[in-house]
Amino acid sequence: MPWSNQSGGGWNGNNNSGGPWGQGPSGPQRGGGNPPDLEEIIRRGQDRLKQAIPGGGSAGSPLIWGIAAVALVGLWLVQAVYTVQPDERGVELRFGKPKEEISMPGLHFHWWPIETVEIAKIQERQISIGGGTRASGESGLMLSGDQNIVNVTFAVLFSVTDPKAYLFEVAGPDEMVRQVAESAMREVVGRRPAQDVFRDNRQVISEDVKTILQNTLNEYGTGVQINTVSIEDAAPPPQVADAFDEVQRAEQDEDRFVEEANQYANQKLGAARGQAAQIREAAAAYKDRVVKEAEGEAQRFISVYNEYSKAPEVTRKRLFLETMEGVLKDSNKVIIEQGNGQGVVPYLPLPEIAKPRQNQTTNTQGGNQ
Repeated sequence: MPWSNQSGGGWNGNNNSGGPWGQGPSGPQRGGGNPPDLEEIIRRGQDRLKQAIPGGGSAGSPLIWGIAAVALVGLWLVQAVYTVQPDERGVELRFGKPKEEISMPGLHFHWWPIETVEIAKIQERQISIGGGTRASGESGLMLSGDQNIVNVTFAVLFSVTDPKAYLFEVAGPDEMVRQVAESAMREVVGRRPAQDVFRDNRQVISEDVKTILQNTLNEYGTGVQINTVSIEDAAPPPQVADAFDEVQRAEQDEDRFVEEANQYANQKLGAARGQAAQIREAAAAYKDRVVKEAEGEAQRFISVYNEYSKAPEVTRKRLFLETMEGVLKDSNKVIIEQGNGQGVVPYLPLPEIAKPRQNQTTNTQGGNQ
């Protein structure tokens, strides 16, 4: 069935009623779909302002000029008055040249726009270097003095002591602190073996880096004070980490063996010193005994000599008898002096004489047992 035979008429019907549903396509409409006109909005605002101001808001109205003047003064006051926080210091500039005075915390006034102000933060700040902080991830890799590569991560704590120098002497002082700190760390690490960086002398390395960094910043006049340089981590690159771990274990074994050897040496040395002390004590005791015996023999000799000098004949005979008694007391011989028993045949019961001596010897041995 053709569209022209419907009750709504065709697309080109004379009644302009539209398509098969009785309504034709609508053309562009005015007003509702277009964006608002900016000029029209401004014009309406001006009209409303004129209606609100007495006199119609003519250009020569004193009220308009007064309001404009008040607005300009308010704008100028807002720009001329500034506040410095407790952790800040301000430096005023007159025609772009810094003034000598430093603005302390509080409310301040300057002649804007002839004068401007720059604010510097003085609280302690931290910069971390290494550990892949840069896009390349290589900022912490350094070459040690024994030709090893180490990955050092360290932090620098600094504060601003001269706001004027910090703001105007160098461009980008924070970045300068980072670059100089990294350069100083590379210099110090390059003079030392990797073991010092890993474990032994981190504190000494930090102090050396701090000294070099502070001296360099002072030469440039940055107005920055370095408070602390701390090595947070030092490790070999991941590619050679296993080899470094093996070296660490070998060094630990070496330290353990050395410690065991020292303990063994101390033990043996202590025993030897004890034996030496014992020998010295024994020698001293032997010396004292021999000396005392010699002194006693000398005293005995002197006493005997004194007695001898008083009665030489008696003393000589007594000494002779005592000496012969000591020599012949264990002998079985019988000695008879001449002149005794002349004309008589002496009878000596030699077996009977020997028995008492044997009994005496036996008794003596039994008593000793």
